[in-house]
Amino acid sequence: MVNTVQPVILCGGAGSRLWPLSRTGYPKQFLCLNQKSSLFQLTVQRLTNLGPYNQPSNNPLIVTNEEHRFLVSEQLREIDVQPGKIILEPEGKNTAPALTLAALSSRAEDDPILIVSSADQTIQLLDNFEKSITQAVELATEDSIVILGVPPESPETGYGYINVGERPKRNQPYFNVESFMEKPNSEVAKNYIEAGTYFWNAGMFILKSSVWLKAIKRFSPTIAETCIKAWVKKEDDDNFVRPNIEQFKSIPSDSIDYAVVEHCPGKLPIKMVPLKAGWNDLGSWDAVWQVGDKDLCGNVSTGDVVISEANNNLIFADNRLVTLVDVDNLVVIETSDAVLVANKSESQNVKNIVDKLALGGREEHSVHRKVYRPWGWFDSVDEGDRFIVKRIQVKPGASLSLQKHQHRAEHWIVVKGTAEIICGEKKLTLSENQSTYIPLGEKHRLSNPYDTPLEIVEVQSGSYLGEDDIVRFEDHYGREKSNGES
Repeated sequence: MVNTVQPVILCGGAGSRLWPLSRTGYPKQFLCLNQKSSLFQLTVQRLTNLGPYNQPSNNPLIVTNEEHRFLVSEQLREIDVQPGKIILEPEGKNTAPALTLAALSSRAEDDPILIVSSADQTIQLLDNFEKSITQAVELATEDSIVILGVPPESPETGYGYINVGERPKRNQPYFNVESFMEKPNSEVAKNYIEAGTYFWNAGMFILKSSVWLKAIKRFSPTIAETCIKAWVKKEDDDNFVRPNIEQFKSIPSDSIDYAVVEHCPGKLPIKMVPLKAGWNDLGSWDAVWQVGDKDLCGNVSTGDVVISEANNNLIFADNRLVTLVDVDNLVVIETSDAVLVANKSESQNVKNIVDKLALGGREEHSVHRKVYRPWGWFDSVDEGDRFIVKRIQVKPGASLSLQKHQHRAEHWIVVKGTAEIICGEKKLTLSENQSTYIPLGEKHRLSNPYDTPLEIVEVQSGSYLGEDDIVRFEDHYGREKSNGES
């Protein structure tokens, strides 16, 4: 029997080290860093367009958080890729349960070979990547667990390491794995480099669905049992698959490495294929600078940036002009509601700022001022006592839910496109420069049935202006009657 290849993309994680661009509501895998496509989109294209790996290939299977379901769907639509399934986790449980759910989903087919990758990595040399994947797939047909290892370029302390026990021979296609080592300190990392038998753990796995399920049952039986219970009671909604929420909550949180892979050497066949393809997991702003397009002074910049006598800086200007004069080795990230300035060599510690914001109850740790919804987005451009001003864009063919608010009224001004509006018993069509008023407590809906984006300015006024002041009557996106989403 010929096994098909099943790309599996694990699209979770908060990416807090890339704050303020990356936040839990819009994490780093959905960002476009130095390219027109997001990291998630690049991963999907990399795993579906590089060739057949000498095997038939299925549409990608995505595992993501329920909160990001429409981000995933929209970004897949933008690159014209139809997913196999999108498995929605009600909360993050790390990568081992995610892969177990993916293996359970694909098991019913033909025991495919899973190519498992996170959604937030970069690969610069695609031909080399395809070569390594093809070798790994061939090994996986023999019931081996195969992991990709990156030849280390420096004593990096932010990565785990794979020890293969012998120095690489010329053109040797794979190694037997002897052990895995956790993120070392700088002195230990230098020893690894000198030994010549250690590789960075790229966190990409190639193995049969059945092989993973047997391994997770052997080494982490509680994860296996609870995932199976959640999967048996799953709900299917077109391309979306939702494991049972109550059963899911009892699943232990653990990574693929801790739960299974680190237990395999000497017990189960586990091999490593070298990956010499310009790999980077973009785990810090320094890593983003390393893979970015640099000017003659080593600066990587995006947006409206002016630089004078500055070297080796990373600058993102999202909304405003950002200028640098006579400074070196900085990270400067500007968004509509936050600015980060950090020493590039210490950018791993940005997570400390995110933790402090969370402890202080600040929204900036988790959401942007610009918030994406399945129908489009809104940007809160100004607010004061008893009012908020929002800029709202509705995608062609989309509409907000039929809803009402208990504590606020709304004024709508169309600034681009044409809106169809339900307000109580009235139905309105408004074009540019026209406006309407939505009284407090009135049922209403904003729609864009046309083929160009609709943009309005909304002024909310009232005693309470929180996003959770919503009673929803009808919704095209399967959302609950009241869940804090417009």
